[in-house]
Amino acid sequence: MAGLIPRTDAAPEEETVPTSRPQAAPDAPRPPFAAGLPALVAWHAERTPHALAVADGDTTLTYHRLVSWARALAGHLREHGVRPGDRVALLMPRSARTVVAQLALWWAGATCVPLDPAHPRPRSEAMAADAGVTLTVGDGKLLESTALSGPTLALPAEEPLSGSRAATPGPGPDAVAFIMFTSGSTGRPKGVCVPHRAVVELLSEPAYVTLTPRDRVLFHSPLTFDASTFEVWGALANGAAVAVCTVERPSFEDLAQHAERHGATVAFFTTALFHQLAARRSRVFSLLRTVVVGGEALSAEHARRVLRAFPWLELVNGYGPTETTTFATAHRVTDADCDGPVPIGRPVAGATAHLLDDTGRPVPEGGRGELWIGGSRLALGYAGLPGLTAERFVDHPDLGRLYRTGDVVSVRPDGDLDFHGRTDDQVKVRGFRVEPGEVEHALRRQPDVDDAAVTVRRPAPDDARLVAFVVAAPGPVPRPGALRDRLATTLPDHLVPDEVTIVARLPLTASGKVDRRALADLRTGDAAESPAAPLTPLEQAVADIWSRSLGREVTRPDADFLALGGHSLLALVVTDDLREELGVDLALADFFAAPTVAGQAALVGQALLDAHSDLRPSAQEDPDGQ
Repeated sequence: MAGLIPRTDAAPEEETVPTSRPQAAPDAPRPPFAAGLPALVAWHAERTPHALAVADGDTTLTYHRLVSWARALAGHLREHGVRPGDRVALLMPRSARTVVAQLALWWAGATCVPLDPAHPRPRSEAMAADAGVTLTVGDGKLLESTALSGPTLALPAEEPLSGSRAATPGPGPDAVAFIMFTSGSTGRPKGVCVPHRAVVELLSEPAYVTLTPRDRVLFHSPLTFDASTFEVWGALANGAAVAVCTVERPSFEDLAQHAERHGATVAFFTTALFHQLAARRSRVFSLLRTVVVGGEALSAEHARRVLRAFPWLELVNGYGPTETTTFATAHRVTDADCDGPVPIGRPVAGATAHLLDDTGRPVPEGGRGELWIGGSRLALGYAGLPGLTAERFVDHPDLGRLYRTGDVVSVRPDGDLDFHGRTDDQVKVRGFRVEPGEVEHALRRQPDVDDAAVTVRRPAPDDARLVAFVVAAPGPVPRPGALRDRLATTLPDHLVPDEVTIVARLPLTASGKVDRRALADLRTGDAAESPAAPLTPLEQAVADIWSRSLGREVTRPDADFLALGGHSLLALVVTDDLREELGVDLALADFFAAPTVAGQAALVGQALLDAHSDLRPSAQEDPDGQ
């Protein structure tokens, strides 16, 4: 049938466990997908109890200890009222304990609702409410500082002594493992209910990427980002180890250092992050065997640069909305693929792909159509949103249950898929899915805003910036910086516009809709600025680095990185340049705490003094001359 894309998954070869690893039990057959993630982890623990499961620098867990601790913690949770079917929010920084807590929630029969410590409290509370959370568990200090409403439970820092370690029935195949939230066009994020069966089928002995018991997978994504599903449970579903990056906002060098420290062999990078690492030929690639990328269209130029510099690298281009459980299609990228647009591949691990028109009929061969994903790995729907679930998850009369992705694709003669854009206004910014309507809704709620429109501007191929155009309400005109600051109290960083422009009116199409293509013409130049003091030599060095990254000349000591359109990914570039050119390691937290040229020059100057304390005039000489 036209429009149906065949899967390419070959039957995976049976993994052999090295005989040097201790065996605690006879080999039992691998649990079926329906048994769920906990059963699969327990199976590996029985076969190789002393194999490394999780390491974060402070804590190292074998499979035996991981399972023992998680079962004890599950008993502890049950003693505190957690029951099968409960939806429990998890608020923790990345660590080995985070992995234990997720596994424990599942053995207690609960659904895990990850919360991001970096998100504003109102957003976390809205997500918990929409998910139907009955309890929030996690790190005690974090729970105290966040002060979420509703019941909370601080998890013990060590393995509980009282909790039962007895094996418990695993979750059913359709039990919800995670509720992952994505941007929503109505002004609120929407929670995607991902079942255990779908996660196990995606990750158990995958044919689209190499994952063996000898691998260590770098875990550096936020727990609320579905890439973390691959990073953590892709490792543990295959007897491999999770290498945890504990730095909250890791720099390029942090990623390399953690990969080196833990011996990581596999990593996922958002496409935008991959492009930046590729442009700098990061040493992290020299440490890895496999890199999986996803989130946006992959640049052929950057892919070729990495493949030629690191020819042993397995580079996998993954595609898939959260609603299809992380990856729906994948493609191993070769140098030959980089002669043109890199394909997103073919369906993997139980997924099916269909190119259909607006009426749900297959498009003619060679044509473009909307990609509808089917198969056994679809999410169950959106938490508490039956109407939206029915709209996006469609019961097709001929093809069964399908998810409408809103992505336009075509099929190559060899069967691979090419991505061509969206059917709606949804955009991707630095790997995050953004519904402009959610940001517009937040702007319109501001008392000094009459109307707003949000789009993406690309000053360079590797730089996507979320741009807002605001029509002021009658009265004092709001300052763009003040609007951004207010939005940051309710929206996560990736939804706060990088640039805000005040306009008299929004351009409209003939049908009365916002003309998003014409919005770019409304962007005004920088307002006239009063003269500023000249830059010191150190401020000039910082300003030069900023100018390269921002694509504009920076000349003032009070210039603000965020006000000039800077964002988190560009901040990584700047901190890496500061390290290479000035010899200073500046943490991202310090970077954003002092986001002006003068502020960062002061930090750089202090760091240089600290590194060369023997050169300070005040340094006291050793009276013995030693």
